Amino acid sequence: MKNFLKATVSAFAICIAALLCFLFYISNLLPDRYMIAEGEEFSIRSQLNVTASVENKNSLRQVLTQSGNTYQAQLKLFGSIPLKQVTVQVVDKQMVAACGSPFGIKMFTEGVMVVGLSDLDTEAGPINPAKEAGIRIGDVVMRINGKEVYSNEQVGDILEKSGGKPLKVNLKRKNTPMTVTLVPRRSGVSDEFKAGMWVRDSSAGIGTMTFYDPISGVFGGLGHAVCDVDTGEILPLMKGEAVQVDITGCVKGESGVPGELQGNFYENGKLGNLYLNNETGIYGTLNSKITPPVLIPIAFRQEVKASSATILTTLNGSTPQEYDIMIEKVNFGDTNPTKNMVIRITDPKLLAKTGGIVQGMSGSPILQDGKLIGAVTHVFVNDPTRGFGIFAENMYYSIDNVENAMRMAS
Repeated sequence: MKNFLKATVSAFAICIAALLCFLFYISNLLPDRYMIAEGEEFSIRSQLNVTASVENKNSLRQVLTQSGNTYQAQLKLFGSIPLKQVTVQVVDKQMVAACGSPFGIKMFTEGVMVVGLSDLDTEAGPINPAKEAGIRIGDVVMRINGKEVYSNEQVGDILEKSGGKPLKVNLKRKNTPMTVTLVPRRSGVSDEFKAGMWVRDSSAGIGTMTFYDPISGVFGGLGHAVCDVDTGEILPLMKGEAVQVDITGCVKGESGVPGELQGNFYENGKLGNLYLNNETGIYGTLNSKITPPVLIPIAFRQEVKASSATILTTLNGSTPQEYDIMIEKVNFGDTNPTKNMVIRITDPKLLAKTGGIVQGMSGSPILQDGKLIGAVTHVFVNDPTRGFGIFAENMYYSIDNVENAMRMAS
C-alpha cells in the first residue's frame, strides 16, 4: 500500500512539474506587450488556445477611445489557466498602401566594410598589417588619421601616401567604436603600401516594396536588412537610391539551389532616396506619391492566424499580381524580428513560374482578412515552396527611425 501511495504521489508530482514547465514555455512564447487600434478589443488568434481577459470592462471602454492609453490584460490557457499579465497599448489605426512592386537598390555605405584579409608578400615575408593592428572581417572603417573614408579608392590612396608610417584607424565593430594603429607595408608585388584588407563601399540588388505610408511619404521593403555577401553583416547606409526595375525573367528555385528574379535597372528611373537599412528592411521616400493609393489597415501580431493568405509580388514587368499562400505557423515572440511566421506557397501559377520563393521576392506583402499582416523575408533552401515572413508591425514602426535619419541627412 505504501509503495502504491508513493508511486501515486511521485506520478502526480511529475505531472505537476511537467504542467508548470509547459505553462512556463507557453508564457515565454508570448510577448509582454501588445498594440491595438482605437476602439478595438484585444484578442489573440493563437493556435495555443490562449485567450485574454480584463477585470473592469466598464472602465476599458473609455481607455479604448484614446490613442496612447494602456491597460493590463490577463492571458489564459484554455480560457481558465492563468499564464501572464500583459500590457496593451492603444494606438491610431495605421493605413498604408500594400505595394508588391519591384525596385532596384543602390546604396553606399557609411565608411567601408572589411570583407577580407590577406597576407602581403614583403621583403620580410608574408605579413598582414590589418590583422596585426587588430582589424577583423566585418569591421567598418570610419576614419583614417582623422579623415572620413567613403570608398575603396580613397582608402588605397591614404595607405599609399602614408609611406609606411603608422595610421590611426577609427572603426566600428558591431556598432561599438574602436581605435587601432595600422602600419602599412610595401607589397613586393605592386610596390605600393597596403594593409592586406579588402573593403566594400557599396551594394546593389533587387527587392520588393512592401508598403507606402501616404502620411509620412515613407516606404518600406525587403523585410530584412541588406547585408554584405561575404561577412553577413548589415551594411551601414550612408546614402542610397531606389530605382525603377523591369523584371525580365526568373530562375526557378530547386531544393538546395535558390532561384532569383532577373531584371534591368532603368538608367534614369530614380524612384526615391534610401535613408535606413536595419534588420527589418530598407526604408526611404519616393519622389512622387503613389496615386491613387488603395489603403488597407496594418494588422497587429495577435491578429495573424495560421490559415490561408495571399501575397503581392511581381514576376514580369512592374505590375504586381496576387497569389495564394498558407501560413503554417505564427511565432508571436520577439526573439527574431524577421522570422515571425512560416509560410508555404500554394498557388499553382506561382509554383509553375518560380518553384516557390525566390531571391527578389523579399518584401512581398502578405495579406489576410483585408489587412497587411507582413512580408516575405526568407526561403527555405531545401524547400523553396516554404519560407519565413515578418510581421507588418515590425516594419511599420521603423518609420520613426527613417524620419530621424532624414533629419540628420538634411
